[in-house]
Amino acid sequence: MRRAVILAGGVGTRLRPYTTVLPKPLMPVGDRPILDIVIRQLARCGFNRVTIATGYLAELIEAFFADGSRYGIQIDYFREDEPLGTVGALSLIDELDHDFLVMNGDVLTDLDYRALLERHCAGGQAATIASHRREVQISLGVMQFDSGTDDTEVTGYVEKPTLSYEVSMGVYCFAPRARDYIPRGQRLDFPDLVLRLIAAGEKVRAWRSQDHWLDIGRHDDYEEAQEAFERLRHTLLPDP
Repeated sequence: MRRAVILAGGVGTRLRPYTTVLPKPLMPVGDRPILDIVIRQLARCGFNRVTIATGYLAELIEAFFADGSRYGIQIDYFREDEPLGTVGALSLIDELDHDFLVMNGDVLTDLDYRALLERHCAGGQAATIASHRREVQISLGVMQFDSGTDDTEVTGYVEKPTLSYEVSMGVYCFAPRARDYIPRGQRLDFPDLVLRLIAAGEKVRAWRSQDHWLDIGRHDDYEEAQEAFERLRHTLLPDP
């Protein structure tokens, strides 16, 4: 069985005022909610069961997706009584006995979720993080300084540099043992879990992706997602 957990309990503060009436995973992209796109993609990739971790406006998400029968996939829910961070809920979700996929409920990507999980399982690591290269333009002149005792001596100057980073796509795979590092019922965020795994000598690997990817957490990203969905609909949702 291929199992996925979707983290959909956040308040979506950066997308207000939209998220005062809708949870962020139900925000429409094109003609459907972003989470509807995600569920359809997971079903197409052969996932049999999806657990949606809800919190803010949970009733709306649960009413929309119900038991998943119209998607041909089993959907159940874990409702957070209090915020548990980005991975804290994993300590309380039942039957995560095999390697599983975890993702945010606001990700627009054509990543192959099945290939990601299969590569993770084959590697045997505790966690795999889907990553994407993102360039950040610094619109200022950046000074470089002497690393010695005189920290006022300018040794270089770069005008409006572009910095490149490998960033998390908000899509992960975990081995069941990774949950041993999450205190039961306590708040924990994903970066803290990664650092705990590394400190314990567990392997954490990246899946470097060149696929299309957007996190719709901000107004600018949400507007970009609207345009991208219409342009890339055939790759995001190739089925009729």
